[in-house]
Amino acid sequence: MAYSGRPEADEYNPFYARYVARVPQGDLVSILREQLSGTLSLFDGSEADAERPYAEGKWTLKQVLGHLADTERVMAYRALRVARGDATPLPGFEENDFAREAGSNARSLASLRDELATTRAATISLFDGLPAVAWERKGTASGSGISVRAVACIIAGHELHHREIVRTRYLGQAE
Repeated sequence: MAYSGRPEADEYNPFYARYVARVPQGDLVSILREQLSGTLSLFDGSEADAERPYAEGKWTLKQVLGHLADTERVMAYRALRVARGDATPLPGFEENDFAREAGSNARSLASLRDELATTRAATISLFDGLPAVAWERKGTASGSGISVRAVACIIAGHELHHREIVRTRYLGQAE
């Protein structure tokens, strides 16, 4: 189902404003469907290059891919719970703990790319099947209010945020 409504600032934690602001106007499901190929194309280098961080203490490209899949799963789970009317407050998650424990550097780039693509397909299926009323439902995650439509924007914007970091810091491309 197409949904082009933008979340209001009170529908997500202010931390996520930087992600929401990156998302263009339009159908959120189409945006999620269309942006992935551009992101995956950034992760087609060598295995060795993908295992080196761009600076000391930063993630490798493989860890970034794993992080994108993990974060999308967590956010899609939040969207599912809220969309189904579950009012249970949902916990946060520590991205650095996830990245450390994921074992992404021991995996192939191809398997990580496939995982992100599969995760995105499941996310699209979830959002595409939501009734219109579910998009505006609100719940609580990480101690803040959040709506389903905000989660969709956050997922898209989070990917765009990391796409820019990969282009500029890992690949040395101009903004």
